[in-house]
Amino acid sequence: MTVSVPYMVDSFCQLANIPSPSGNTAKVMEWVAQELTSLGVEHKRTNKGAIIATLPGRNQEKERLLTAHVDTLGAMVKEIKASGRLKLTLIGGFTFNAVEGEHCSIETSSGRIVTGTILSTKASVHVYRESGKMERSEENMEVRLDEKVKSKQDVIDLGISVGDFVSFDPRVTVTESGFIKSRHIDDKASVAILLGVIKHLKESNEILPYTTHFFVSNNEEIGYGGNSSVPSKVIEYLAVDMGAIGDGQTTDEYCVSICAKDSSGPYHYGLRRHLTELAEKNGLHYQVDIYPYYGSDASAALRAGYDIVHGLIGPGVDASHSHERTHKEALDNTAKLVMAYLMSEALQA
Repeated sequence: MTVSVPYMVDSFCQLANIPSPSGNTAKVMEWVAQELTSLGVEHKRTNKGAIIATLPGRNQEKERLLTAHVDTLGAMVKEIKASGRLKLTLIGGFTFNAVEGEHCSIETSSGRIVTGTILSTKASVHVYRESGKMERSEENMEVRLDEKVKSKQDVIDLGISVGDFVSFDPRVTVTESGFIKSRHIDDKASVAILLGVIKHLKESNEILPYTTHFFVSNNEEIGYGGNSSVPSKVIEYLAVDMGAIGDGQTTDEYCVSICAKDSSGPYHYGLRRHLTELAEKNGLHYQVDIYPYYGSDASAALRAGYDIVHGLIGPGVDASHSHERTHKEALDNTAKLVMAYLMSEALQA
């Protein structure tokens, strides 16, 4: 009995379609809480809004923690222009080029949803000769609302104001060939993987060697999702996020990627070796990589002062922080490595 790939894919699709930019994650966290309740798993909320689900193990003196984050990139309304269009400020690390032409939704303080499209201020090549050369920046990008608005007051009358959250249409597609195309695969795919692992453990009645916490964080994209509320007995902290693909990288869309180093520095060498040995032993497709412009909740926890062994793995994801793509095989390989790790002895056994 293995972790169900259809369950992971379905869970991801449901998660991806719930808007959850960092700072506005209540709805998606409620979905996660309800799913954990349906699986019969004890869980609690932190003051920052994260969820910690716990599965008891044979050893209750030394504990493990696995984390994935459900918050995503997004934006906020920075200014309502006299033309009735909106200026944005970005949430998370990405560029305007990555969202140009994207459909979006603005959530007002009353909960009303107004849709629109993110465009450059000189989008029409029939009018602006320099359209293609113009820098895509905060000054040169705007939201065209799907409402009859011709002035700032028209927009205010819709209930839109500065500080309203803006979410991007994920455009989730699962192809017959097994590819998953969507925004926010980082990191909702890994949340789905952890839910799949939890579901498998509950249905198989397998007992973990160590009590294990599953930490669903909601502020990772802005740097402090999993840097607090780590239970005191945790000795190993594994972030399940995504593997970055690009020139000079070994990671592909089918593997579980094991991070050796990111912008925060090297991950724990002993844990990294342990993970690669488990992948080898179980015949998994994996790659070891370095992510130069990346930081995880595991490294954030270390900077916060926790005395833990830390690691980072995840499914390979193409075009990270843009319109992303991975494959079902990457979810499968990652789930299998997570299971192998959970059943293995701790480094400090």
